[in-house]
Amino acid sequence: MPDNPDVSDLEDNGQANLRTGLDRFIAGSAKLFAWAIFLAFAISVYEVIARYVFDSPTYWAHESTTFLIAAIFLIGGPVALARDKHIRVRMIYDSVSPRVRRWLDIVNSLIAMIFFAGLGYAGATMAWKATHRPNGDIHLEGTGTAWNPPTPALLKIIILICVCLMFVQTLMHLIKAIRGDDAAYSERGGQ
Repeated sequence: MPDNPDVSDLEDNGQANLRTGLDRFIAGSAKLFAWAIFLAFAISVYEVIARYVFDSPTYWAHESTTFLIAAIFLIGGPVALARDKHIRVRMIYDSVSPRVRRWLDIVNSLIAMIFFAGLGYAGATMAWKATHRPNGDIHLEGTGTAWNPPTPALLKIIILICVCLMFVQTLMHLIKAIRGDDAAYSERGGQ
C-alpha cells in the first residue's frame, strides 16, 4: 500500500471507471501515446536550437509537432470515454438514484451512438478522399509544403479509427447499462 493515501485513492478511482476490457486496453495504451508529447517537445527544442543558434531552420519540425499534438488530441476522445471522464451534468447525475443513473446512461449511450455513427460516416468519407484519387488510385493527401508529409491523410484516418472506437465503447457501455448492475452505478455516483 502506498504511503500517500491520496495517490492510492486516485489509482483506485481510475481503475474503478474502466468498465470493459476495451476500456482497460485504451486507458493502458494512452500511457504509450502520451510519450508523443515529449517527442513533440524534443522536436520543438531541436528546431529552436537549429534556427536561432546555428541559423539552420528545419522544414519538417513544425509539421511533425503539429501532427503529433493533433494525434494525441484525437486519441483523447476514446481515453476520456474509457475512463468515464466525459462531460456529464454531475449536478443532476449525482443527485438521482442508481436506477435513474442507469437510465440516463442508456439514453446517453443511444444518443452518443447516433452521433458517432454520423461522425463515422463523415470520417470515412474524409479518410477515403484523403487516401484516394478520384479514379480510385491510392494517394495520400499531403500538406502541400516543401516537405509535403502525408499527415492530413494520417490524421483523417486517426479520426475515423477514434470515432469507430468510441462507437464500439459506447455500444459496450450500453450493453452493460441495459444489463443493470446497480452496484456499479452506486459506486460511480458522487465521484
